[in-house]
Amino acid sequence: MEIIISILAGILFATAIYNLLQKQLLRIIIGTVLLSHGAHLFILTMGELKRAKPPILIEGIKDYVDPLPQALILTSIVISFGITSLLLVLTYRAIKENKTDDMAQLRGEEHEYE
Repeated sequence: MEIIISILAGILFATAIYNLLQKQLLRIIIGTVLLSHGAHLFILTMGELKRAKPPILIEGIKDYVDPLPQALILTSIVISFGITSLLLVLTYRAIKENKTDDMAQLRGEEHEYE
């Protein structure tokens, strides 16, 4: 199970890097979202996946899941939601002011290299 989730996290990382290197602002935001989701899966995998085990210590249970990765992922989800919201608002404002979402034009580059 860890192998499958590790491969999925790697695919998410690769897709995120591809989107981060694009010219359009919306694709860059999608890249940051995918990067955070890949990080969530990676943290979950490093915490050892155990099925049907409680994340807390209860009397009589000897095998339990470490709750730290779950707490880190929950915190990371909230932070990535805030960052995504901020990026979407900044992108909307930049597109409204500059009438473009192309990063080369927003940087002020006159020549377009393709």
